[in-house]
Amino acid sequence: MRRIAIAVVASTMSLSLAGCGMLGASENSSSATPTRSNDITVGVLMPEETNTRYAEFDYPIIKKKVAELTENKGTTDYANAGGEAKTQNTQMQKMIDDKVDVILLDAVDSKEIAAMVRKAKDANIPVIAYDRLAQGPIDGYVSFDNELVGEVQGRTLVEAITNVQASDKIVMVNGSPTDPNAAQFKAGALSELNGRVTVAKSYDTDKWSPDVAQAEMSKAIEALGASNIAGVYSANDAMAGGIIKALKAAGVTDSELPPITGQDAELAAVQRIISGEQFMSVYKPYPGEAEAAAEAAVAKVQGRDIQFDALTRDKVDSPTDKNIPAKLVPVVALTKDNIKSTVIADGIYKVSDICTPKFKAACQALKLL
Repeated sequence: MRRIAIAVVASTMSLSLAGCGMLGASENSSSATPTRSNDITVGVLMPEETNTRYAEFDYPIIKKKVAELTENKGTTDYANAGGEAKTQNTQMQKMIDDKVDVILLDAVDSKEIAAMVRKAKDANIPVIAYDRLAQGPIDGYVSFDNELVGEVQGRTLVEAITNVQASDKIVMVNGSPTDPNAAQFKAGALSELNGRVTVAKSYDTDKWSPDVAQAEMSKAIEALGASNIAGVYSANDAMAGGIIKALKAAGVTDSELPPITGQDAELAAVQRIISGEQFMSVYKPYPGEAEAAAEAAVAKVQGRDIQFDALTRDKVDSPTDKNIPAKLVPVVALTKDNIKSTVIADGIYKVSDICTPKFKAACQALKLL
């Protein structure tokens, strides 16, 4: 079950969550009766390395928050599966064998991992799904409102097409079919695209691969003709990079590029937005998601159910379980107009990170310098 969320300016997220007692819910634990001390180990399993956010943002924030919540006595055990479901199964089995206290799981394949979730459950190790909704008896879910992500992408794409008509052709390059988030992004986007434009070609991209996305876009160009493509829905930033390569290889100049969406606000994508190659990304305030996940993990393993419940007031359903406690964090469309008030204001990037010599003129035009 999807809860309705409103896209808000990301720089307000930390304040709004704290103000509602969400991020700070477990700070005062005097009334709780922990079943474990602060000397705990939180296992963190991330899915792939193509997207730079996991190593650069999610895990460091989780690690720091766990330490903060446990008076620097708690530790994290990190592994990245590199896009391989079997590798993640092995990594999770090791964490079970090592008897970590709780696992934050961002699944490569939400269905295949279900057996490992059951193994963890049998070993009395709570599993909290992170970012992607894993199947099996998970104890909670912390992510963004994924259908809203797709809606924001689809709506922004339509608005970017000049004099948009229902006959305008767009290409959809969706995420991996093994990632349940990809299906939600796609559904959200289609709710905005259907009836307003024509989805002329649609692809589900194995492992979110930029190279596969580039090949798919090349096929679409061959079938439709580059000049007949009014816009491109790319489910994330890494694939948007491959899509742009395909368009340029077909002779499309920078000024002729159609509006292209993305997601994750990767640095390269922010620079492409500034230069005009990519129209938008979806900025997902990682500190809010990662800190909420760390708080939920620590509260769960220490038996502080009141704090855990405060962090997971939403409910979601997976194919195997219903009414899973969840925290769904809103998102915001990132365009050249709000880079300063989002990723820069939130400290995700410094102006110097974005405005390298290659992008100096574009940054000056946007008054970032």
